[in-house]
Amino acid sequence: MKVVELQNAFGIDSLTVVERPEPKPAPAQVLIRMRAWSLNYRDLMVAKGLYNPKLKFPIVPLSDGVGEVVALGPGVNDVRIGARVAGTFLQKWVAGEVTDAKAKSALGGGGPGVLAEYVVLEADGLIPVPEHLSDEEAATLPCAALTSWHALVSAGHVQAGDTVLVQGTGGVSLFALQFARMHGARVIATSSSDDKLRRACELGASDGINYKTTPDWDEAARALTGGVGVDHVIEVGGAGTLGKSMKAVRMGGRISLIGVLSGAAAGVNPTPLLMKTICLQGIFVGSREMFEAMNRAIALHKMRPVVDRVFGFAEIREALKYMESAGHFGKICLRL
Repeated sequence: MKVVELQNAFGIDSLTVVERPEPKPAPAQVLIRMRAWSLNYRDLMVAKGLYNPKLKFPIVPLSDGVGEVVALGPGVNDVRIGARVAGTFLQKWVAGEVTDAKAKSALGGGGPGVLAEYVVLEADGLIPVPEHLSDEEAATLPCAALTSWHALVSAGHVQAGDTVLVQGTGGVSLFALQFARMHGARVIATSSSDDKLRRACELGASDGINYKTTPDWDEAARALTGGVGVDHVIEVGGAGTLGKSMKAVRMGGRISLIGVLSGAAAGVNPTPLLMKTICLQGIFVGSREMFEAMNRAIALHKMRPVVDRVFGFAEIREALKYMESAGHFGKICLRL
């Protein structure tokens, strides 16, 4: 079978298609014939050696993909041959609180990734995907969609009438936009592109703020809420944007810290957390139980993820370079 791997060096151009024997499922495992994959910013960091430079080669990248169950290991009785499934990002986080052991079970960053024609996963670490979605759309769910669902719904308890601020128009932020609107919340989006803001408004955002032309986007967001501040911020920038997020959020509001796209920055002042009683929570994807709840909502509302562009399996280098250019709106996918 064909597998993409980093054989002995980091770097996008070091990704290589190789041949490996088809794996066999052991007890409690399932063999999946993969159909499609989606990229996350984490995959770009892994490929460049920025996520964990101590990873041991060879490295098979990617955490997110969807495929068809083709074989069951001994003792697997609750998975159907032919089912279309996705692997969970954290293979051992089925339910409850996250633990060290569960956090270390992530695909494509600590353990093996899924960018291969055939993949073996634990039976507890996969889940059927909504029938109305294409393979590419379904492949976007395990990381970006579940992270947004965890932030807004499982932990954030978003309600009708809330105002949610989403940063940028990548996968996590657009899923947050869609889930917030699904629950009757208002969404304010930020971006450096007026065209992307227009498209975000077409998806349901009530307002867009261009942070290039309006660098004080925190003040603009407060003005849009009558000076009160937003109820919830989907924080994907990290240290470089956290200060403004703390200014944009209302007293007692919530900031879900998800990404580090703006890099590190010194001198983030924590005082507003205290003075405004802000809830700041780190979000590390989510459990299978959350995934199941999210899928029920997606199926009920016939929600469709936003797929920007689809590359071929062997075009992983081109796909990651496209992600690096930041020109995408939504998710970037691969198809076999």
